[in-house]
Parts: sequence; structure tokens; C-alpha cells
Amino acid sequence: MIDARIRSVFPPAGGVADRVDGHLQLLLVAGSVVWVIVVTAMFVAVLRRRRAERTEGDDGVPGDEPGRGHLVVAFLGGVAPAVIILGVMADSVLTLRDTGGTADASRAPVVVEVDGRQFWWEVRYPEHDVETANEIHIPTGQDVRVELTSDDVIHSFWVPQLAGKVDLVPGRTNVVTLHADEPGTYWGRCAEYCGLQHAWMRFVVVAHDEPEYAGWLEAQGRPAESPGRTDDGAGGPDGGDETAGGARPGAGPDTEEVAAGREIFMSSSCVYCHTIAGTEARGTLGPDLTHLASRQMIGAGVLPNDRESLARWITGPQDVKPGNAMPGTDLSEDELDALITYLESLE
Repeated sequence: MIDARIRSVFPPAGGVADRVDGHLQLLLVAGSVVWVIVVTAMFVAVLRRRRAERTEGDDGVPGDEPGRGHLVVAFLGGVAPAVIILGVMADSVLTLRDTGGTADASRAPVVVEVDGRQFWWEVRYPEHDVETANEIHIPTGQDVRVELTSDDVIHSFWVPQLAGKVDLVPGRTNVVTLHADEPGTYWGRCAEYCGLQHAWMRFVVVAHDEPEYAGWLEAQGRPAESPGRTDDGAGGPDGGDETAGGARPGAGPDTEEVAAGREIFMSSSCVYCHTIAGTEARGTLGPDLTHLASRQMIGAGVLPNDRESLARWITGPQDVKPGNAMPGTDLSEDELDALITYLESLE
């Protein structure tokens, strides 16, 4: 189940998450200690009351009790909890200072822009002219400055194992620092109710070692195909090297089904919402599909990226994720097969 992959804050995988986890542990311990102290004070007060009732004089007036008992109750019920709460508050301030990271993030070697939409995430790497959706790829061992904006309503960006929650507010840019100590896949989600499919506005952060991250950036920066590509594998009308036009290095000629699927995509309403670099598709309403086949999930975490899921999403997106902005596409079985084959070629 996908839900099993949405981790909690308890196994932190980076410095910021470690600090948040430490503060959480302090809250749990301090809260437990305060509870024990207050309950103890309550029992002391009840026992003193009963003792006073047993020592009442003949005139019904309670006998005098030593003043020390009142001091014990006052200390346990008021002073001790107040001191503990002040300590927790001090650590909260220090945690905010340590995890805010705005000043440190300005010096981060990697910058990622994330734009929250209903109900998916647009991800851009401005220094590399790379755009993707619902996946953030980062190098391990480095701070990553994530600049957060929203095009519609307030969202909240949260990767429990890497960082705390930061809101995405229309009209402004907020910043969070991600830092992963080890390679891996870390699940994130929107943590601010934003509409019907808030629960299915998810994403992944994929941490790579440095060479793998550089390779991912290079691959994502290439167009899906070169303009004017012919079935014999030539790069363009002049027959030059196809890598000069941005094609996948070493890519062979398209199969007949891939070519048919590309034609279906380009002649449908898909081009008005989606972009595929190297083609005439330049829509900006939906996710960039240039390297769709390299992604783990579709629909912002609602389905795995496989052939069956693509078919469900294309023909009935409102059945899968009611309220999202994508309309269904009416295709014959053969057309659907060809279109999916084309989309699976977009690596």
C-alpha cells in the first residue's frame, strides 16, 4: 500500500529532521513528567483533605495542619510544571532558530523551486533548465534550498524524515532547507488542507550520491526527442547528429506504435495542458511530461507509474482522483495502447 510508504518523523534522515526529532522527544518526556507531577500533587491534596477531615475537633473545625503540606502541593502543582514548560519553550525557540535555515539556505549549493497546485507539485531546477512534477531529486550530504510558492490556495510542504512543515502562500516565497545524509526515497505530502484531494497531494524526495545526481540532471535536461526526427534515426532535415537536436543519445528509430502514440498525443487536447520538450506540446496547466517514464508515481502519488495505471488515469482521472483538473480522454483501445506506449518511451 502507498500509505505504508508515508513515513513518520521518528526515523530522521537529515540534520534538520534530527533536530526536530530531538525536540519531539523532549516534548514527550517533558509532557510525561508534568503529568506525573500534577497527578502526584492531586493525590497529595486529596490525602491531606482526608487527613484534615479525620482530625476535626468537637466543634467541627478541622485541626491545624503543618504548613509544609501546602508548600508541597504548590510546588508540585505549580512551580515544577512551570519550570519544565519554560525549559521546553526555550528549546522550542532554539529549534526554530536551528531549523528555520533561511540565512543558511541562501548559501546552499543546490536550489529547487516548488510550486504547489491543486493537487500536484511543479518542481523546477532553475540553474539547469529542468522541470518535473511530484518528485524532488537532491544530492546527499548537501544542503538544498527549496523555494516554495503557490498558484492557488495555501498548501504546506512537509517531508517528515528530512524537514519540518513550511507553508506555500500565494503571492510570496517561503524557503525550507532539505538535507539527506543517505541515499533513499523520502515521502512528503501537503500538510495544509487545500481542497477535495488534499490527502492525495503527495510527492517523493529522492536522494542520490553525487555522480548519480549529476547523471539524473543531465538526463532530465535533454528533450524527449529532437524536432524533425525521422524513422531512420536521423537527427533532422540535414541528417546531422541527432544529439545536436537534443534527442536521447544512442536512441534508435521510433517504433511504429510509438510514432502512432506521439501523433495521437499531438492531435489531442493533451497539448493544451502538458509540455514535452522537443515537441510542439507547450501546455502549462498540467505537469511537464518530458520524462514521465522516469517517475515512480502518477497523479501526485495516487497511482504507481505502470501501464495499467496510465490507462486508468488517461481515460478516467475523475474516477481515480475526483476534483483534479484533468478531464478524461475518449480513445479507442488501439489508440490508448499506442498513446501509453509513447508515454512509456519518455524516459
